[in-house]
Amino acid sequence: MENPKGTLLLIGGEVALPSSEEGIANKEKINGEIPETNAKILSRFCELLPGSNAKIEIVATASGYPEESFQRYKGAFKSLGFENVGCLDIRNRVHASEQEKVDRVNKADAILFTGGDQLRLTTMLGGTGFLKTLIDRYKNTTLVIAGTSAGAMAMSDTMIYEGSSHEAMRKGEVKFSSGFGLLDNVIIDTHFVKRGRFGRLFQAVTSNPAALGIGLGEDTSLLIKNGNVQDVIGSGLIIVVDGSTIKYTNMASINEDDMISVESITIHVMVPGDKLNLVERKYMPREKQQKT
Repeated sequence: MENPKGTLLLIGGEVALPSSEEGIANKEKINGEIPETNAKILSRFCELLPGSNAKIEIVATASGYPEESFQRYKGAFKSLGFENVGCLDIRNRVHASEQEKVDRVNKADAILFTGGDQLRLTTMLGGTGFLKTLIDRYKNTTLVIAGTSAGAMAMSDTMIYEGSSHEAMRKGEVKFSSGFGLLDNVIIDTHFVKRGRFGRLFQAVTSNPAALGIGLGEDTSLLIKNGNVQDVIGSGLIIVVDGSTIKYTNMASINEDDMISVESITIHVMVPGDKLNLVERKYMPREKQQKT
């Protein structure tokens, strides 16, 4: 399959937002550039857009408080000089196939999915006109798609929707379903370091060794262009779990709730500036990039 033309920005949750003091005077960018703020991830998101009049749509379907979530991001983008921000208010599957929603996806320059419940997101949007149009635009246009927390977890083909951190290496503790499918052979987890979700991602990858596990730290994101990671952005770490090197696991022979053993799983720790080839599973630290 050809590399998609769109861009993904996957965020581990708790994304830093610009304060009102960091807003842009007269709602214009300074010297044509977004000014420096602590909100590095949203600033990079805006830099990917065609201009300050770009149409941004917020999808807060995953949130239990969609209006509050929308207003929070609307204010953040306004601080960065982007006021053409709408709310794609989808609260059931009927909404998700309405022509008006599909038309708005077609006209958007960028779409941001908020956090909340990833299973709520996929059960409401899976197989609908909204999602079919989103996938088509991601493959064939320069659409920018961002997702934070639940919104990031839903982007892959296999999605974690349940599983405690402390019991995560017992068979059956981690539950999976289908995600949006924008990324093949990838499983994403969020709030990763702060909530200690290492075991959860280990089980996910041990169960699906063809998939690359990506654990996103809070206020940390992966920028994916042409189907590969171009940059790590933000203030935290990203943990990559590669199951292709596994030599042995007892997963197939044990009963539900038994403890899982695994030999030779590969771990990478990524920091801002690092890159990752998702197809070749090649990790490229920032220092090595500078030498080549």
